[in-house]
Amino acid sequence: MEPRNHTDVSEFFLLGLTDDPELQPLLFNLLLSTYLVTVLGNLLNILAVISDSHLHSPMYFFLSNLSFTDICLSTTTIPKMLVNIQAQIQSISYTGCLTQVCFAPCFVLTFVGLENFLLAAMAYDRYVAICHPLRYTVIMNPQLCGLLMVLSLLISIVNALLHSLMAPLWLSFCKDLDIPHFFCELGQIIKLTCSDTLINNILVYFLASLLGGVPLSGIIFSYTQIFSSVLRMPSDGGKYKAFSTCGSHLSVVSLFYGTAVGVYISSAVSDSSRKNTMASVMYIMIPQMMNPFIYSQRNSDIQGALKKPVCRIPSFL
Repeated sequence: MEPRNHTDVSEFFLLGLTDDPELQPLLFNLLLSTYLVTVLGNLLNILAVISDSHLHSPMYFFLSNLSFTDICLSTTTIPKMLVNIQAQIQSISYTGCLTQVCFAPCFVLTFVGLENFLLAAMAYDRYVAICHPLRYTVIMNPQLCGLLMVLSLLISIVNALLHSLMAPLWLSFCKDLDIPHFFCELGQIIKLTCSDTLINNILVYFLASLLGGVPLSGIIFSYTQIFSSVLRMPSDGGKYKAFSTCGSHLSVVSLFYGTAVGVYISSAVSDSSRKNTMASVMYIMIPQMMNPFIYSQRNSDIQGALKKPVCRIPSFL
């Protein structure tokens, strides 16, 4: 393809996930339903933790922050998709597209990174609770919980800013300016450039390996120690209770990283940009929607706390 400098580019074309106009309403309703369920489910989790004093503990502190992160991540992406589908927007100016590249990925990467670190912090919390129960309140004090939350947020923001600063504002583009997405996504924009993107790719893979691998290694280490400690317990009741406190978190971790692996495999084996985009969309939709249901179904404390605000609703009507 013949390259042309970015100064000659007037607009990009957003193709969405399908060209079929009959599928657009179905896709709109699916995204809207997913978004509403995600927001409502996670809001109920946050409300349950806030309203029940028995849940004012480190584990539920991280859970409420995880729910808030899920709401923010979904709000950063899905409403924009809904607006573009409803308005049938197919073109976007060069300036508008690169503005999205700078700001939209910054928020998305921040919340994805924050969720990654929160899952690691929750695994450490379960490790301390099971392997060092007598020192749990001393180790998992409010200061440490707050510090872990702040560090997670700061690292996620720095990572997102590094990616955004590497946005291809100075690169040349080819004639093919079609973006198989609802908005200007950084990875898709890089694919359209005719300039050397080696530095961009190195940065993306290095930071993804570092900031994804370190929390995952922490989770694996925590559960290795947990399983070792549980297997040494003499009573079956103690083993069941210990495993039950980790069941919800393990399910959420498996869903989060399992979906990420699925997206990576899809992008590696498929040449279809639309299929890869669909996989990416699923990654920022499915875990965030399922997390509150996993915790509410597998955690009796959450179930009990959720009944209180629900039971109060008739008194306000």
